[in-house]
Amino acid sequence: MRPSRCGLSSISADPEGIEACFRRDAGRCVAVLARALGDIDRAEDAIGDAYVTALERWPREGFPRHPAAWILTTARRRAIDALRRDRRGSEKQVLAARLDTAMRDAAEVADDEMSEIPDERLELIFACCHPSLQLEMRIALTLRTLGGLSTEEIAAAFLVPAATMAQRIVRSKRKIREAKIPFDVPPASRLSERIDDVCTVLYLIFNQGYVATAGAALARTDLCNEAVRLARVLNALMPAEPEVLGLLALMLLTHARRDARVDESGALVTLEEQDRSRWDRSMIDEALAVLERAARHRRQGPFQVAGAIASMHCIARTAADTDWRTIAALYDCLFEMTPSAVVALNRAVAVGFATEPRDGLAALDATVGEGLLDDYYPYHVARAELSLRAGDRATARSSFARALHLTRNEAERAFLGKRLADAGGPSPG
Repeated sequence: MRPSRCGLSSISADPEGIEACFRRDAGRCVAVLARALGDIDRAEDAIGDAYVTALERWPREGFPRHPAAWILTTARRRAIDALRRDRRGSEKQVLAARLDTAMRDAAEVADDEMSEIPDERLELIFACCHPSLQLEMRIALTLRTLGGLSTEEIAAAFLVPAATMAQRIVRSKRKIREAKIPFDVPPASRLSERIDDVCTVLYLIFNQGYVATAGAALARTDLCNEAVRLARVLNALMPAEPEVLGLLALMLLTHARRDARVDESGALVTLEEQDRSRWDRSMIDEALAVLERAARHRRQGPFQVAGAIASMHCIARTAADTDWRTIAALYDCLFEMTPSAVVALNRAVAVGFATEPRDGLAALDATVGEGLLDDYYPYHVARAELSLRAGDRATARSSFARALHLTRNEAERAFLGKRLADAGGPSPG
């Protein structure tokens, strides 16, 4: 297939439009090519080169009717050229043949709906989550390859320096290539061994979209939608796995509140102050039904408990109706399953609402290790809010200031600046 067969529209292709195509299609294109090559780096290089070519050509020639097919065709040619330069003999012939076979279906849909292009992201997720890789390496690589997150964004999610995360990602790709880890979905007999990591990966993708690490917008809805879509695919693959159901319910319950999280100016609105009539009730109803299905299996897991916590917020008619005692008890259960500092932080906040703010602060000090979350801005926000409600405005000011220093999301910075000023601190310039 030549790019001209894609059909060029009369709409001009500006860099912003090409960037939108990249966010939407790059992960899917990399998945198709990586499976054919058995090499994520080589696939990413070819797809990247194709988008560079798009930046050069589309503004002149017009936007392709089917951008992903154009990118895949161009990337395939780049990959074959690279094989001819770098490989010799039978190895080159085998890889080239695999490329031809894998890309044939994509080439044939140039004039059809783009949904017909092979979608192999789930196979890539399982490759990235292979047990021969360390857990953090599995999650980081999937976030980079499937979620399209930058190394800096992933490093922020893991609370490690960007250089450290970059090294981990490079090592992960090399391990997959050298160990010839297959790009496929494991058979049913082995799926349960890998499901916990896959669920964690999808949730981290969703969480990164829910509060973007940096930028003007509070959220990246594209990442949230992608995580929900992949969770639905995973649920279709494993309909009897309660933790997959719990994950899907948790995402839906959280995503249902998206429209109420910011006001008309884009400013952040806290859960307590949100207009609950703007919550997506159909999504909430679906999530509650999914949680019920999970409960029937009588195999409780962390995502099911987290989903139950989210459901307590969604079923409350008003913020004042929230059953914080039940939420605190659910966090006790979650902490027994996954005793992390972040779960302890959320539990302390719940305790502060269920009883008194000072009880929440005491729980924070008792369960979160000293210095463990110093670079985690939600920790400082929680301490600031609990301190403010307890009447300790000095601690609230210092904690708000620390949180403001740590976050790079502009919507959150604006919100924290206002909270700092409300606590009697200086208004940020």
